[in-house]
Amino acid sequence: MSANLYHSDKEYQDSIVTHLGDSQLRVNLKTSMDTLKSNRHKLINTRYRNWEGLRDVGKQIKQKALKNLPELLERFESKAKERGINVHWAKDSKEANEIIFNLAKQKGITTILKGKSMASEEIHLNAYFKEKGIKAIETDLGELIIQLINEPPVHIVVPAIHKNRNQIGEIFAKNLKVKFTNVPEELNGIARSYLRKEFKNFKMGLTGVNFAIANEGAIWLLENEGNGRMSSTACDIHVAICGIEKIVESFEDACILDTLLVPSATGAPITCYNNIISGPRKPNELDGPKEVHVILLDNNRSNMLSQPHFHEALSCIRCGTCLNHCPVYDKIGGHSYLVTYPGPIGEVISPQIFGLDNCGYMTNLCSLCGRCSEKCPVKIPLAELIRDLRSEKVGQGRGKVIGYMNTRRDSKEQKMMTEFSKVATSGIKWRIGFKLLHIASPFIKFFAQMQIAKRSIFGKWLLNHDLPELNGNLHAKVKRLKGVIYE
Repeated sequence: MSANLYHSDKEYQDSIVTHLGDSQLRVNLKTSMDTLKSNRHKLINTRYRNWEGLRDVGKQIKQKALKNLPELLERFESKAKERGINVHWAKDSKEANEIIFNLAKQKGITTILKGKSMASEEIHLNAYFKEKGIKAIETDLGELIIQLINEPPVHIVVPAIHKNRNQIGEIFAKNLKVKFTNVPEELNGIARSYLRKEFKNFKMGLTGVNFAIANEGAIWLLENEGNGRMSSTACDIHVAICGIEKIVESFEDACILDTLLVPSATGAPITCYNNIISGPRKPNELDGPKEVHVILLDNNRSNMLSQPHFHEALSCIRCGTCLNHCPVYDKIGGHSYLVTYPGPIGEVISPQIFGLDNCGYMTNLCSLCGRCSEKCPVKIPLAELIRDLRSEKVGQGRGKVIGYMNTRRDSKEQKMMTEFSKVATSGIKWRIGFKLLHIASPFIKFFAQMQIAKRSIFGKWLLNHDLPELNGNLHAKVKRLKGVIYE
């Protein structure tokens, strides 16, 4: 995945076919996804008396914050400045990168240590710094693993979830010049030893932000490894990149969202480290940064906020549970989406951040099963939003999404869906169609094999799909189902 956002449909299709053909990737993803889902389900059923009620409260908190976002942002800025925090506003990734680079340049800094930050991935900070001759070192274990092999995160919470311990052992042996091991404790030890040397003399640390509290002018960081605490307190200068949607009104609101986020993300009741930063080191304090800078990043979020329906995606608390439950994501992995934010939430926010013309194809990577909407802790109607973005992609929406005018319309797709809708909305045509398919099924299968060989549109579809068995039993079931529907 490069900083160049434009990808053709063929690049998407080739990427999907490649990752579908990676059997080890699919095994790794299934194992990890099953574990995360199981842990989440068990925790919610044993530790929470009213999880659904808590979701309702979380949704209300985020919707209220978004409704009052301009005022809350100004309040946060005012309170943060009172506490000695420097607040910067970045319209887009270019401005955000320049702000961070200029800070580093002023202080003569050539190396920056990073805690986990998807916002920094969104603005392609590492690639920008590389061009400027500044070294950016990832300190999150998952981020470190993929940085060593020059890959982007595959997941918004667990960036190296597609690698098993044997693969990680090989990555460390090759890139860190250590003896191969696949023992998790030893792998953690290798990473710790490597990063401790980097932490000794670094001057600038960078992190993301989970919650920015308007009433207090403080930021809240969640993490499990301690690297985020090191990156934010052991340096002279701490820079935090904060998407403007991360603003909440109070600590009480943040606590409720935290109670929803952590179980949804990892299946644990609480993270190992909760870092609340309310300003730089005071004269009588022994540790903490001398300067704290918070960058409030827009990057088309204001346009999302102005949309009557799509603004709901800004409620996302980045737990990643929609990815964990997505039957498409766990087959192809995050890299197939060719953009920073993959999975269901990525299909909604990426076209709106990076442009529908650049990321519109992502909306095809959804079965509309609705699992993401059912599991989202703040009840974002993700499946509905994906469906509506599909209508935008083919030119049938309101036309307000970034990149709408430059979207590559597929007239064949529009025609096919128009004809399908005529059949799907007519009981008679639907029944006749299934009867004909039942009769023609053997011929279709023979024709399909020829199409696969020819690599036609139908053939490409069949590379990763199986035609259903249209036998008498299925036909009878369909007939009974249609009878129920139309009686």
